[in-house]
Amino acid sequence: MTNRARSSTRREPGGAALLGVFLLAACSGGRGAPPAAPAPAAGPRVVLPSGAVFSLELARTPEQIAQGLMFRESLAPSSGMVFLFDAPEPRSFWMKNCHFPLDMVFTLADGTVVDVLENVPPCGADPCPSYPSRAPADTVVELTGGEAKHHGIVPGARLSFLSVPGR
Repeated sequence: MTNRARSSTRREPGGAALLGVFLLAACSGGRGAPPAAPAPAAGPRVVLPSGAVFSLELARTPEQIAQGLMFRESLAPSSGMVFLFDAPEPRSFWMKNCHFPLDMVFTLADGTVVDVLENVPPCGADPCPSYPSRAPADTVVELTGGEAKHHGIVPGARLSFLSVPGR
């Protein structure tokens, strides 16, 4: 979030579902390793230095940028939010109404990482602190805390944006 603006149904497994589970288990070859998560196929995505592909939600309008990830309990695995701005400037974000730590990756439009803030904690009480970038950026990617380190995101690294407007 930027500091600029301050029914489910439950079904019991039936015979067909149990047969499907049995067949799936039989086809796994007994290796015990879970299948790899499929890479996102379409929509806005980012390729991290590790080669991992994360799906992205876009925050482009002032309202979307102000809302950011507020009130979310978590992010889905291999996902994040990208904030798009028109020109590189120092950026300042805060963690108001966030419920989990985030990594903030500040980049230029070409994907060059100019700063990384890791495991930024949720705001515990007002007033919430702001977390400024150390360099001008026009793109900010927020990921679940710890993902930047896990995927080798450091200043100077390059992210590749796919299907992200203007990136």
